[in-house]
Amino acid sequence: MKKYNWAILGTGNIGREMATALNEVNGEVYAVGDINLGKAQEFAQEFKVANVYNDCDAMIENPNVDIVYISTPHNLHYEYLLKAVKNGKHVFCEKAITVNAKQLDEVVAIAKEKNLVIAEGMTMFHMPLYKKLREIVNSGAIGKVKMVQVNFGSCKEYDVTNRFFSKELAGGALLDIGVYATSFARYFMESKPNVVLTTAKYFETGVDEQSGIIMKNDCDQMAVMALTMRAKQPKRGVVAGELGYIEVNNYPRADKATITYTEDGRTEELQLGETSKALNYEVEDMQEYITNKTGDDQLQLSIDVTHLLSEVRNQWGFVYPFE
Repeated sequence: MKKYNWAILGTGNIGREMATALNEVNGEVYAVGDINLGKAQEFAQEFKVANVYNDCDAMIENPNVDIVYISTPHNLHYEYLLKAVKNGKHVFCEKAITVNAKQLDEVVAIAKEKNLVIAEGMTMFHMPLYKKLREIVNSGAIGKVKMVQVNFGSCKEYDVTNRFFSKELAGGALLDIGVYATSFARYFMESKPNVVLTTAKYFETGVDEQSGIIMKNDCDQMAVMALTMRAKQPKRGVVAGELGYIEVNNYPRADKATITYTEDGRTEELQLGETSKALNYEVEDMQEYITNKTGDDQLQLSIDVTHLLSEVRNQWGFVYPFE
C-alpha cells in the first residue's frame, strides 16, 4: 500500500496518540502544526516530526501533505476541514466531525467534487470487533434487531473553565460523549432514525450536562440513550434481536463482546483486535479508503450521526454562540 504523508493539526492528548499510531504503522509523522510554536516543537521532538508549523494554513497548503488529521477543539473542525479540502487534502477528523449537519454537508460536497476522502475518528467504526459484530448481525444470528440501548456517563471534574463546559468551544455531553452513543446505535440499525424524542438538563455554563434520547427508524427499530457528564455510568451498549442480544462494555474502543442466545441461554464470548491499537486501525482504514476508493459507508454513518445530533439540539433549542 502506498505510504501517505500525514500532517497532525493540534498537539493535545489525542494528537499524541495519533502520532504514536502513525509512527507504528507508517514509520513517521510528516508534519505537525499548532498555533503555539513551542508546543509544536516539543511535539516534533518527542515524535521525531521533521516539519513543524505554527501557521496551520501553511501546513495545509504544503503540496507534500496528503492527509490532514484534525484534533483541535470541536469549534475549529469545520474551519480546518474546509481549508483542507479546498487545498485538495484528504482529511481524517476527530469526533464530533463537525458541530452541525450544515457544516458537514458543505465539506462533503466539496470533497466529492475533488474526489477526496473524509473520515471521522470514531474509533468503533474502525475496530475489528465491530466489523465482525456487524457480520454476525447481518447473518441473522440474533434475529432481527429490535432495540439498541446505550449508556455513557463521564464524570468530568467540576471546572467551569474546562472546554467540556464551554459553549464557545462547543462543549457539552452531546458532542463529547453522545456522538459515541449515537454512532453505536446507528451502526447496528438498518436505516437512519427518522423519529427523535429527547430532553436535556443543562450545566450552569449553558451546555448540556445530561440527556435522554429515544430514536426510531422506518424499520421500527428503536434506540434508547442516556448521557451525562457529571455522573459515572458504564460505557455499555446492547443490541437486542428476536433471537439473542449482544453486550459490549467500554464500547468506544472495544475488543470484546458477549452474545447471548435467548432460546437456550447459551453465551458466546468474542474477542477481536486490541483496544490499545484503536488508532492504528484508524490509520490503516483511512489509507485503505484512499488507495482503494472505499470508505463511503463509514462517511455515510458519520453524516447520519451528525444529522441526528443536530436534530437533537434543534429540539432542545440549543445553539452555540458561533453558529
